[in-house]
Amino acid sequence: MDAIELQGISRSFDIAGAPLHVLDAVDLRVAEREIVAIVGPNGCGKSTLLRVISGLLPPDRGRVLAFDSAVTSPEPRIGLVFQEPRLLPWRDVLSNVAFPLELAGVPRAERRDRALEALRLTGLDGFAEAYPDQLSGGMAQRAALARALAPEPDVLLLDEPFSALDAMTRERLDDELLRLWGETGSTIVLVTHSISEAVYLSDRVVVMSPRPGKIIAEVPVDAPRPRSLSAGGASMFSAAADEVRTLLGHAGAEAA
Repeated sequence: MDAIELQGISRSFDIAGAPLHVLDAVDLRVAEREIVAIVGPNGCGKSTLLRVISGLLPPDRGRVLAFDSAVTSPEPRIGLVFQEPRLLPWRDVLSNVAFPLELAGVPRAERRDRALEALRLTGLDGFAEAYPDQLSGGMAQRAALARALAPEPDVLLLDEPFSALDAMTRERLDDELLRLWGETGSTIVLVTHSISEAVYLSDRVVVMSPRPGKIIAEVPVDAPRPRSLSAGGASMFSAAADEVRTLLGHAGAEAA
């Protein structure tokens, strides 16, 4: 069974009275426990696609299936991590992480236990009582990731969650994400502008065209798991990265 299936997804927005066609007939299947990275030019609809998958945005045409069930509203089995942490400044880290469980009506003791486990998974178990303004950028993004993990989703959607971080922190969190994937067994769909990150993390890189976004190619990544840049170096990923760069270059040239 596929964790996610997209069937002919199209989406437009009304901008100053004129339609802006963002996504065009996107078809995609993501298997259970697969990590799929989505790359494409700015404005091609990558973030919109994640919001459609999550149920936050309805498609104009087509449908989304999660484990063979139609997604028509926000789906508890799907977690979404945004580009910014979006933590509530008046809540400590523990209550921020527990917030979606609170909204779902989970009893206090259970949501505390699940939030603490999510903090353990993300390496923040010593910061439960800290507030967002006391966290570094990397720690705040970990807290946002923990918040998405607390409901124990089967699918985790990541919208460039590490893009604002420095290179060293980003690489460390990429490794942490792979560790989390190994522990939780979640299916992951990741949007990123970093080709090297896409190739390092994923089983498959999906390449989108300029707006209106459609899938123009899929590049498999055959590097074995577990992965480590320090252990194996970046050379094993170079062929896939070069293919993705070429595809993006061709897509940009055709759109010009």
